[in-house]
Amino acid sequence: MPKNAIKLMLATGLILSSAPAAVDAAPTIPNQNADHAFDNKVIKKISGDRLYERVNLLSQSPREAGTEGEYRAVQYIQDQFESYGYNTELQPFTFQDWDEGVSSIVINNTVFNGDVQAFTGSVNATVKSKLEFVGLASSEEVTDSVKGKIALIERGSISFYEKVQNVINKGAAGVIMFNREGEEGNDFGYTYEGQNIPVVAINREEGLSLVNQLNSEEVNAEIAVQGAGTIDKISYNVIATMQPHKNKDNGQIVTIGAHHDSVAGGPGANDDASGVSGVLELAKIMAKTPIDTELRFMTFGAEEKGLLGSYHYASTLSEDEVNRIAAHFQMDMIGSRDSGDLIMFTPDGEKNLVTDLGAAAGARVAEVVEYGQLGRSDHVPFFERGIPSALFIHAPLEPWYHSPEDTVDKISKDKLKETTEIIGAAVYQIARPDTPALINARVAPGPVHYEFDDRPL
Repeated sequence: MPKNAIKLMLATGLILSSAPAAVDAAPTIPNQNADHAFDNKVIKKISGDRLYERVNLLSQSPREAGTEGEYRAVQYIQDQFESYGYNTELQPFTFQDWDEGVSSIVINNTVFNGDVQAFTGSVNATVKSKLEFVGLASSEEVTDSVKGKIALIERGSISFYEKVQNVINKGAAGVIMFNREGEEGNDFGYTYEGQNIPVVAINREEGLSLVNQLNSEEVNAEIAVQGAGTIDKISYNVIATMQPHKNKDNGQIVTIGAHHDSVAGGPGANDDASGVSGVLELAKIMAKTPIDTELRFMTFGAEEKGLLGSYHYASTLSEDEVNRIAAHFQMDMIGSRDSGDLIMFTPDGEKNLVTDLGAAAGARVAEVVEYGQLGRSDHVPFFERGIPSALFIHAPLEPWYHSPEDTVDKISKDKLKETTEIIGAAVYQIARPDTPALINARVAPGPVHYEFDDRPL
């Protein structure tokens, strides 16, 4: 029998005793009233005000991985876990980040007054040449006339790689790219290996001004990128562990996670102070709740850099731990008033123990939660190690995702509370002392029908 199937049946009480005496026993009868009673032990303690206040506190400033802002958040999270009585570990890890250095532009011998930012991966170089506007830099728009020149490009339609490569293929010496319509700022863009020309970004208004200038006169430009390159930074995972009663330990582990870092320049109220607050709330209310399953509450660093914290944590798990982890619940962006409904995403688009329990808990607490397929969050490293995992998130996302407008005033206490209640009820279904259930325990969750939802993020 596959390992995950065994995990599912153990955790939900669906494995029946194989002893001969169990053959004549009465069949398991799911008792939804009993499950409601057990749910209430957990969800009645969840406070929407407390959830909201944590989001407010965490989102006062950005928490980009490797910065002082992240470390302040880590200290707060560790203090909270310890105040609930948990054994708490800070797990540091080193990652490489990009230092953009100093970039500049000179136009017709006049220093450009706007903000200039090097693309991630840009080479350090200084180039002087004529400026040529090549539109969106599609292969049809870029001609041999750009050879030796600095290409002025509008962002949009095709990838950064294609834009830069198309002008390189025609011999361009450098790139100035301006933002697309509807986007603010110049914090965008990256180059790839082999794209060895300096590439910088400016905002849309400044880019359109250069286009207008080119329409009336020849423009000579100079772009310079200096000091750009990779640097080592340190980020942290925070892990709080609750051991089961020593006489009731069934050997299982359940992990509940969120990521505490934000994007650069973004306060990250929904992404993901909301998830962190949910993890802390469940840790608080479970701290004095009898359990027979080890619970690990955790927040990850450097999710926005490529799931680095969760990959690091997953890599430290022994095979014994992997075999004993029955489920991983990931909470990411669970509080925006302007996002869609709650959904459970799995990396492979298949149901598993976590989605089964989440759907059943949703039916008891609010309404059935559907599932879909998506990676892009910290459930992926657990899934890749064979652990049943799912991401709980509201989708489609709000308009200010990954922006400075991701602020606490756009957080819904009701969404925060309901999502935390659903996950809390699902976790407790595994962790409460009368599960795994034998055939006569009558505590297995009732089957719930839930469907695949091909919903975009």
